[in-house]
Amino acid sequence: MRINPTTDPHQTTPTHFSPLFGGAKLLLEETPKAITPFGGLASFIAFLGQIGYVEQLEAALPFPAPTSNNAIALTHTFTAFMASVVTGARRFAHTQWLRADHALHAMLGMERFPGDDTIRNFFLRFSQAQVQAFWRPLWKWSLGKLAGPAAGFHLDLDSTVLQRSGRQEGAAKGYNPSRPGRKSHHPLLAVLAEAPFILHGWLRSGNTIAASGALAFMQEALALLPAGMKLQCVRADSGFFEQALVGFLEARGLPYIIVAKMTYYLRRRCVGIKEWTVVDENYAVAELIHQIQGWPKALRFVVVRERVREKKEAAGCKLIEVPGYTFRIWVTNRTDPPMEVWRAYNGRACVEQRIEELKAELAVQGFCLQPFWATEAAFLGVLFTFNLLSLYQQASRPGKPYLQPGTLRTAVFLAGAVLGWTGKEMVVRLSAAWGGLKKHKPLMESVLERTNPIPPKLTPLEAPPPLADCPT
Repeated sequence: MRINPTTDPHQTTPTHFSPLFGGAKLLLEETPKAITPFGGLASFIAFLGQIGYVEQLEAALPFPAPTSNNAIALTHTFTAFMASVVTGARRFAHTQWLRADHALHAMLGMERFPGDDTIRNFFLRFSQAQVQAFWRPLWKWSLGKLAGPAAGFHLDLDSTVLQRSGRQEGAAKGYNPSRPGRKSHHPLLAVLAEAPFILHGWLRSGNTIAASGALAFMQEALALLPAGMKLQCVRADSGFFEQALVGFLEARGLPYIIVAKMTYYLRRRCVGIKEWTVVDENYAVAELIHQIQGWPKALRFVVVRERVREKKEAAGCKLIEVPGYTFRIWVTNRTDPPMEVWRAYNGRACVEQRIEELKAELAVQGFCLQPFWATEAAFLGVLFTFNLLSLYQQASRPGKPYLQPGTLRTAVFLAGAVLGWTGKEMVVRLSAAWGGLKKHKPLMESVLERTNPIPPKLTPLEAPPPLADCPT
């Protein structure tokens, strides 16, 4: 695609202005050259081409290709949304800012960049069946690109609150700690801690509790795992302490650590513990076997007792019968000593960081439409973008520390570049002041030399379950 410079017959007279802190006046002119602030996206775009992103997207789309000569390809529309999220858009209207970035259009290979209405209309086409038909194969494909630890992943379950200010479908009053009484959505997330990678996501109504649909959600999440990909442990907070989910994990033989709700009888058992293993002057651990009323069998519980101090806020639940201490309790089927169970659960803190990145750096709650399934499609689009950024880091920066999306945007993608020509070859010239080829060539070479990980061929845990209805 050739970008031809345009000439204005009514050339504007150049303007001078003075620098803020003195010095000679500067001349303000314009240039016909296509310039982008996101030249660093070159290696990410090359990565998408290397993993077959376009082909997979085309195969997964549940809509017929547009027949109008003026229509923009659906793959272009979705990719424009994803590029907008990566570059910092926080709502659909912000996708407009890339329409003038002709250098980025050339890097993407797009003759025309869709406007915000086109992108909205793309998501408005989704029904529940089309959400499932589009995202399931894309998620399985992206999981096949994921390199994991030999011991397997920790899978963390959590829910979060997405603020809503209108009358969108599914927006309802529910648990909302920052704005009590206001409407929200209450999505479920399953995160692979070591990747990091969002294994599965559901958008739900704001008036659902944390565990609503958790069993069906977990079944769908496990069905997405490629054959041979192992899980070390499933971790969750007290919102997921329910018989159906715990029973399912027990039946599947999956290791789990879940925060237990402090019921009346569990409280009494904690008060009655006599044998504590002292960790230090502030902490002690113990364990007990207890059968919750109405549950089919007794389970193992690990208890941590923490001394209340003036200079540190102790976590856990205070018991009137044992003043000066707080208690935390987990249910688990792991056989590790209590200290190891406690340490293993503490690693779950990374799921809170992933949620914060989705909200603060990829604006997951900013892309909201009136129909519920359109909003879920956009919600999953942001999660998918997060996963591609994670896979990109594995390919371009192997062995290096994980960069959050916002850091990746400023440290790698933000790089001034000019689009030009050398003979008949289109050239993207990166600014040396932003690192130039010295910074970006190694990333490009790592991406182009990457080979996809091949998981071991093991028997799948079970056949995928039928599609489950997401609670709305």
